[in-house]
Amino acid sequence: MAIESVGESIVSKIAELLVEPAIRQFRYMFCFNNFVQEFNEQKKNLALTLDRLQKAVEVAERNAEEIEKDVNKWLEDANNEIKGVNPLENETGKNGKCFTWCPNWIRQFKLSKALAKKTETLRNLEENSKKFPTVSHKAPLQDIEFLPSKGFTPSESSKEAFEQIMKALKDDSVNMIGLYGMGGVGKTTLVKEVGRRAKELRLFDEVLIATVSQNPNVTDIQDQMADSLGLRFDEKSKKGRADRLWQRLQGKKILIIVDDVWRVINLEEIGIPFGDAHRGCKILLTTRLKDICSYMECQQKVLLSLLSENEAWALFKINAGLHDEDSTLNTVAKKVARECKGLPIALVTVGRALRDKSAVEWEVASKELKNSQFQHMEQIDEQKNAYACLKLSYDYLKHEKTKLCFLLCCLFPEDYNIPIEDLTRYAVGYGLHQDAESIEDARERVYVEIKTLKACCMLLGTRREEYVKMHDLVRDVAIQIASSEKYGFVVKAGFGLKEWPMSNKSFEGCTVVSLMGNKLAELPEQLVCPQLKVLLLELDDDLNVPERFFEGMKAIEVLSLHGGCLSLQSLELSTNLQTLLLRRCECKDLNWLRKLQRLKILVFMWCDSIEELPDEIGELKELRLLDVTGCELLRRIPVNLIARLKKLEELLIGDESFKGWDVVGCDSTEGMNASLTELSSLSHLAVLSLKIPKVECIPRDFVFPRLLKYDIVLGDWYSELDKEYPTSTRLYLGDISATSLNAKTFEQLFPTVSHICFWRVKGLRNIVLSSDQMTSHGHGSQKDFLQRLEYVKVKECGDIRTLFPAKWRQALKNLRRVKTYDCKSLEEVFEFDEAEEGINEEKELPLLSSLTTLQLKDLPELKCIWKGPTRHVSLQSLIYLELLSLNKLTFIFTPSLAQSLIHLETLQIKQCDELKRLIREQDGGDREIIPESLRFPELQNSLYR
Repeated sequence: MAIESVGESIVSKIAELLVEPAIRQFRYMFCFNNFVQEFNEQKKNLALTLDRLQKAVEVAERNAEEIEKDVNKWLEDANNEIKGVNPLENETGKNGKCFTWCPNWIRQFKLSKALAKKTETLRNLEENSKKFPTVSHKAPLQDIEFLPSKGFTPSESSKEAFEQIMKALKDDSVNMIGLYGMGGVGKTTLVKEVGRRAKELRLFDEVLIATVSQNPNVTDIQDQMADSLGLRFDEKSKKGRADRLWQRLQGKKILIIVDDVWRVINLEEIGIPFGDAHRGCKILLTTRLKDICSYMECQQKVLLSLLSENEAWALFKINAGLHDEDSTLNTVAKKVARECKGLPIALVTVGRALRDKSAVEWEVASKELKNSQFQHMEQIDEQKNAYACLKLSYDYLKHEKTKLCFLLCCLFPEDYNIPIEDLTRYAVGYGLHQDAESIEDARERVYVEIKTLKACCMLLGTRREEYVKMHDLVRDVAIQIASSEKYGFVVKAGFGLKEWPMSNKSFEGCTVVSLMGNKLAELPEQLVCPQLKVLLLELDDDLNVPERFFEGMKAIEVLSLHGGCLSLQSLELSTNLQTLLLRRCECKDLNWLRKLQRLKILVFMWCDSIEELPDEIGELKELRLLDVTGCELLRRIPVNLIARLKKLEELLIGDESFKGWDVVGCDSTEGMNASLTELSSLSHLAVLSLKIPKVECIPRDFVFPRLLKYDIVLGDWYSELDKEYPTSTRLYLGDISATSLNAKTFEQLFPTVSHICFWRVKGLRNIVLSSDQMTSHGHGSQKDFLQRLEYVKVKECGDIRTLFPAKWRQALKNLRRVKTYDCKSLEEVFEFDEAEEGINEEKELPLLSSLTTLQLKDLPELKCIWKGPTRHVSLQSLIYLELLSLNKLTFIFTPSLAQSLIHLETLQIKQCDELKRLIREQDGGDREIIPESLRFPELQNSLYR
């Protein structure tokens, strides 16, 4: 029986192996339509999966996240497979048309088999997409801190300190290094240079820097380190975040620079691995106090000394603009330089303050330094000298308004990135520029003052030009000056306070109070400050501001409140108020705003409690700026509220706030909300930021007014807007039909637009929506259109064939970046014609001479990048060129263009199957010879596959 059973099993298996292939072969021949149906369904499913993943990738890229390599590989494979099915689909179509009644069985058999194989490939790809836990991870931020620094001028002291630190970094027995020296001597600059060099030599896997400051905030330090690491905290508690950071850093060779330490800090509380168990982790701290190095158990203590007299004189001479032949002036200048005691920050600021001054002014400055008020302060001698020098730099500022702007900067916490827009809004309310014609005029004046202060090193630049910083020593001096009886400032910003800092009597004579960067959980019932003009508070989110708190501040002109719960009724007596900034506040009784008739600036930023603006805002006849950015629950702006604000110059709504613009026939909110036509009533409007969710919300014949700055989003454009004040002129259109637009609507924007982005715009023919329609209205010359254009992004616009037609030559004059993706009909990017040959006679720059970045991806019909003669075109500024999936492109450059590529650094070419050569032999109609010496001198990164 056992043998019979085994025999039956073998027979059964043989039958299975023989029958199943036979059935499959039979299906190939007689079930052709089934294979076609299965194939089409699987292709559709894969296309949907691809679209979903591609959108997830786009969202991740907008958040500066790094896409997982396997996800990128899957997207590439899926795209290739879907594109690669075209020949098979063509064959399938022919089979269906030609062999319906008398099929070619052999051909049908082969097609069925091919369809089955391709269907299985597509099915496997779709299944593989389900294996990705996430499409991206947060990428570490670019280490801008460790780029080469112009401010690093080596001295004997800094060279010696640098060498000692580098030696210690290579010593396995040292894991804690302390660099100490007085404020302003250059410690931060030196450790950044150390970090840059350590990265260059690859001594560590990663190099991080975090600033601690006088009042350490563990959460802030953790955030700084996490930003550099690309680490995202899901934990809320300090302990949980510390554990996550510890886990991330453990076992790695890593250098952590802890800058500006004033007291012993608990590294374990932050999450920094240290000690013998973590030899791979080295800590380099900077401090003004040598004792801190001892308390923190630094094995290597390094002193950064002051400059020698000769080094100090050399640095001073450069900044003061002195020459050896200025013998008379140099005598007194050397006296002044000696008073700076070799401190770099003092030498630079004083030198620049006295640049181009007369001999008499130099003599006066020398005496002032010797007799400075700071000589009587209870600080060490070096600190007194530093303060005296910086005070002199302040005294030599020409204009009182520049001095006040400088003092306003000390209201922010130490090491804070100071938003220039906030400074502007405070300055307007404070009356710093009462003669300014507009908010924009005042803003420009603040920028001029900032430029002056940066030029004399009293303020520092940051990564973004919209922000500035103050050196902590400079800030100390600013607070000393501002706290004097003349100004009456009280600054306790960034202390982490939870309780009110002092008795009410301490505030009675003050004019400006800053308690930013705290989390006050209590306020006095009433604060009597009859002279107070500026109050900046940061509160615990749950704190209710007492109803009578503001009663004793009748002179107040600027109020900035971050957090907390506020009833606007409590401000009914603050009738002098001109700037009211409320951030992340729970706001109640908004109708009481009508009492604030002098109000010029009203800001509700990220105030989630606001669902409707009160009609009473329309009674604020002096209002110049209204900002409701980030109020995500704002659903209603009453009809005619905006139109009544006749002096309004700036309306900032953003793309995450109100979107319910009303128009007859738009939707069920008819007659309930503000309409875009109200903007036409604002003759002073100059700055605008808003989102219009659909074309139907644009009234017939509506035309945007002429604007200085704007961020305008029309349709379902994914958010690319800054969450702050618009600094340029940007227009975004997404998921709409160009044919449904009245191009006249945008006519007055095109002469000034700097950024244009199109996404899924149907019927779009080129970068101008409908030039014929616009010029027929006569609102402006075509020659003015796009002349300030700098950035163009076009994505998934299937009808566009020529991005830049020849008639829009002026669009190429200032163009810097072009990105074009997934436009299925695009045949050429730039079109030129013979008429352009006269361009040089007009003494204009060559076309495209400012272009730095060109990215072209997934353009299956693109035949050429530049069409027509290119001798009047120059790519002299092009740095980055990326070409991906351009299946019909046969060449990239003409000879004249190739010769202009003097700054090209990156050239990436992928999946350009028909590309025969980089450089075409002919340029236009005339044959050109390609020079044998042709090369790209700056090319650093190239990829071709």
